[in-house]
Amino acid sequence: MKRRILLVDDDAAVLLTLKAVNQFEVDTAASAVEAERKLRSGVYQMVITDARMESDDAGFHVLRAAREQPYNPATALLTAYPPMDGDWRHSGAQSLLVKPIGTQDLMRQIEALLVTHEDQKRGPRLDMSRRDTRNRASKSKVS
Repeated sequence: MKRRILLVDDDAAVLLTLKAVNQFEVDTAASAVEAERKLRSGVYQMVITDARMESDDAGFHVLRAAREQPYNPATALLTAYPPMDGDWRHSGAQSLLVKPIGTQDLMRQIEALLVTHEDQKRGPRLDMSRRDTRNRASKSKVS
């Protein structure tokens, strides 16, 4: 089953680019208001939102609404104007995607964030077992 992503941006070209990628099921919203409605009525594994849409902080409202959902989606802020102070981390975004971004690079970053987020949701037991597996693998390469 394809993972569902909600992509929020007021730029139709951005929405169409990711929607054309067949790797994910992509739902789109052109505003924070539309995104918040979709977040309440659907379940998404990830929410990617532009920072500036109908207002300079519209994307931050989307991130806040995403973090309030019981299904706990991964979140990323997509912007052409990255904050220099790293303030985006305090907004609820787990990742910062800077426009313009190539489709292949975007897919790679989305996949990495989804894997990391799923690991975090599973908790420390999975992290420990992965660490143990990696340690055994690296020891066997040395031998």
